[in-house]
Amino acid sequence: MTEKEKMLAGELYQSKDEELIFERMRASQLLHTYNQSKVTDEHYRKQLLHDLLGETGGGVYVEPFFQCDYGYNISVGDDFFANYNCVLLDVCPITIGNRVLLGPNVQIYTATHPLDKEARASGFESGKPITIGDDVWIGGSAVINPGVTIGDGSVIGSGAVVIKDVPTNVFVGGNPAKIIKEI
Repeated sequence: MTEKEKMLAGELYQSKDEELIFERMRASQLLHTYNQSKVTDEHYRKQLLHDLLGETGGGVYVEPFFQCDYGYNISVGDDFFANYNCVLLDVCPITIGNRVLLGPNVQIYTATHPLDKEARASGFESGKPITIGDDVWIGGSAVINPGVTIGDGSVIGSGAVVIKDVPTNVFVGGNPAKIIKEI
């Protein structure tokens, strides 16, 4: 398997692989152009997001400053909105449903590293996919950790650190995030 194939499969891989470096550089160039574009360049911005992301629905809007690793592992549905300074580390798929709102500074991390210090020092890393259902609102500065699924209609409170799956139609908050109430 190539390092990219290992990465996409959620296995340990070396991120210093030439193919992966090239793909991160491509994403970085598109992001730089996107983040420097004018708000009046709506059509151009849509094209840049289309070129960067794996799949995009209609009505997708992302405020600069936006960062990701590869872009092609991110799929967003219709009427997606990401506020300022969002980071989506997409070494594995990030699948986002319809009518999802991300507050400012939301961090979505599929990337992870070995707990063992020798394995970590060797440069290996891995990832776990993240799935976010329809009609989800993620409050500002929330962090979604690797492998998490967030159910339809749920709300993640500002500053929450989500380390495990969130069922449908609940409000979660805190660190680590816990269910506060059903919606």
